[in-house]
Order: sequence, then C-alpha cells, then structure tokens
Amino acid sequence: MHIVVCIKQVPNTTQVKINPETNTLIREGVESIINPFDENALEAALVLKDTLGAKVTVVTMGPPQAEAILRESISRGADAVLLLSDRAFAGSDTWATSYALAQGIKTLGPVDLVLFGKQAIDGDTAQVGPGVGEHLGWPVITFVRKIEVDGNLLRVESVFEDGFDRIEVALPAVLTVVKEINIPRMASLKGRMASRKAVVAPVTAAAIAARPECLGLRGSPTRVIKIFTPPKKTGGLKLDGADAAAAAKTVVGKLRELKIV
Repeated sequence: MHIVVCIKQVPNTTQVKINPETNTLIREGVESIINPFDENALEAALVLKDTLGAKVTVVTMGPPQAEAILRESISRGADAVLLLSDRAFAGSDTWATSYALAQGIKTLGPVDLVLFGKQAIDGDTAQVGPGVGEHLGWPVITFVRKIEVDGNLLRVESVFEDGFDRIEVALPAVLTVVKEINIPRMASLKGRMASRKAVVAPVTAAAIAARPECLGLRGSPTRVIKIFTPPKKTGGLKLDGADAAAAAKTVVGKLRELKIV
C-alpha cells in the first residue's frame, strides 16, 4: 500500500504581513511550521504504515525553505518526500495548487491513498484536498476521524456538527482528517539522523508535466482583490461583578433605552 500525505508550510504566528502589491503573505523572516492539521494526516499514514507495512510519501508545494517540513516528516517516519518548488507555482490559488499537487502525485507511481489535514491555518479554505481528488478523478471523503482498511476497501467515520457518517469507499481515494483522529508522534533519534542524510531536490513544473496555463496567477480562477485589517470595535458596555441578576437587569434596561425590547 502506498500512501501520500500532502502537507503545507505555514507561518508560526498570528502577526502576518501582506505584500500590498501581490496580496500574498510575506514569509521572509517569519518562522514556519507544518500546518498543524497536516500533522494528524501524517500520523494517520504512519499508523497505517505500522499496522499494514504501507509506504508513506510526503508531498509539499512551496518555496525552497519548505524542505524543512519534509525533513521533519522523514524524522517522524516518512519513507520518501517530494518538494514541488518552481517560480511557476507562485501565486497559485486553491485550484491551481490542487492541480500541481495532483500532477506531482501522478509521478509517484501507483498510489492507493492520499491524506490531507482538514484545512490549512493560514487560508482556512479546506478546498485543496477535495480539489486534488477532483483532478485525480478519485472519491473524496472529508473530516475523517477514523480509518479502517479492509483489502481494497476503506471504512471511515466522517464527522459533522451533531454526528458522524460511516462510509465505505474503494481505493484509491482522497481523505481529509480532523485533529480528533490521533495525537501526532514526536521525531525519533533514528528519524532525525535519516532526515539529515536525505536528499531533497526541488521538482519543477516541467518535471511533473504541468501545463503553464494552469499554474500560478495565470492559472488561478480566483483573485485576491483587497486585504485589510478590520477596524477595532468601539463603544459597548462591559459589566463587572458576579451578580448575574443585576447584570441581566442592566442589560434589559439598556435594550429598552435603545427600544430593542
């Protein structure tokens, strides 16, 4: 069984800065980490590796410094990595990113399962995983909290607001997983040594036979027109004290003044 895990390098900060000309994140000088939800996807793959003897390949698309999160993946137990890094990918929206990742996955030989975290903390779109499934033509199940493999079948639990679905799907397939699925493992000493020795060579758009018109800003159907910080809220009423009845009476009084009640 060959499992591919797609991960993303994200800023380890809430104080993000935006390039006013391109409306993209300024990553220089900002510490980057593996997207936290993707850590759960990697752990899910490693659990299947431990139980089924699966091969785990980790894929990311990003600038050359994204090599760091691939080495971290090796240190945790991944068998191979693929770094898609080319200026042609710059400015890709979720559709173009999904296309590039799918093209990269196609170069890895037979793949049975592709795993994603449920979303990235910098974009919060949750679109790339399903997008890759669409480009590959494979079934997609999102928000998975449990995975069981039975031959060529997957049995999963997909969660939603007030319950979950049990779904059976034939491989190959694409899944996005939630944090509740597991607790990510730490890197081992043996893994750290392997990650230092690993050769992580950037793979270009040409190497994955990606069509130029489907990449970057040119290949992105969506555009970020404007980014701005919402103005701070002013006014309002803050109630101090532990007397709930008095606080409630004050609120009702204010609402009556405003003729809301």
